[in-house]
Amino acid sequence: MTGRGVDQILAHPGDPALREPLVKDARVYVGLAEEINGAIPRPVDPWWLWGDALAVIEATRPDLRLINLETSITISDDFAPGKAVHYRMHPANIGCLTVARPDICTLANNHILDFGVRGLRETLTTLASAGITAVGAGLNSWEAAHPATVRAANGTRMTVLGLAMLSSGVPQSWASTLDRPGINLQSTTAIARTVAGIREAKAASDIVVVSVHWGSNWGYEIPPDQIRLAHELVDAGADFIHGHSSHHPRPAEVYRGRLILYGCGDFITDYEGIGGHHEYREDLRLLYLPVFEATGEFAAMTIVVLQARQMRLDRAGARDLRWTQSTLDRISRPLGARIRHGQDGTLDCR
Repeated sequence: MTGRGVDQILAHPGDPALREPLVKDARVYVGLAEEINGAIPRPVDPWWLWGDALAVIEATRPDLRLINLETSITISDDFAPGKAVHYRMHPANIGCLTVARPDICTLANNHILDFGVRGLRETLTTLASAGITAVGAGLNSWEAAHPATVRAANGTRMTVLGLAMLSSGVPQSWASTLDRPGINLQSTTAIARTVAGIREAKAASDIVVVSVHWGSNWGYEIPPDQIRLAHELVDAGADFIHGHSSHHPRPAEVYRGRLILYGCGDFITDYEGIGGHHEYREDLRLLYLPVFEATGEFAAMTIVVLQARQMRLDRAGARDLRWTQSTLDRISRPLGARIRHGQDGTLDCR
């Protein structure tokens, strides 16, 4: 979520005007963060937001770098009506994404049309110009549902589909149609198109990833219909379910040898100084490094725990690492996943 306060500390801040009930200027969120952890230098370099995460990513050299972007990259002032929160980042700040060299960016979420179709079009153009492939949104329903494929150095083909569920608060009007831009919006009672897309992708690829925006913002409990949906997607041929929407991590599950992350939590945001929900430790952010066999079967996953300070990510301390391990293991164990302490201050999932 690189908009709002995050955008304001970068080299090319956009218009800070907001239409929130209580906050009318995005710079307020910078001030709230500074009240907690001290002054933030401005402007910051693009790498600042990622902090210690960048070195981990570069050392790991993953075959696929996948992010969920909940920010419209635009100078549009077309605030979506009826929404309390809007996220936008100035296109000139795209370097805060390219510095991590993501391969694929999913846009199927409840913020990507915060500034209307004009904002979506500019987002798609900016990402394409930066060499980042977008999934989950497009100028029509075909583009929004169309997957993207990355080939690993060993030849393994990895295909990613992006979609959002109504349970994440996406307005129904944001759904793409044959002649209307929007996102790949689905419901739990009508996912035949998604199932067909997974089967088609699996026939042409080795590993199929479904990146899905679903569920509420807070809480560890996973609704039964969400679990059933995840299992149905795996049964259709998905090898990894990359779930997001919640502001903090939710359980992991290993189902039929496939990995399901029900909620990856936030990573880059301006939430640092916002009060409430402290029991979920939203300040702790996780970098997920799963490893799969060429067949798509889950092998293992390293989790790097970071903490947001001054709108950058630093490696978490030992106490926070223990809290994260204990919490993730407790909520994931009923679903067949175990979270243990790994090497070099990381966590391990199997």
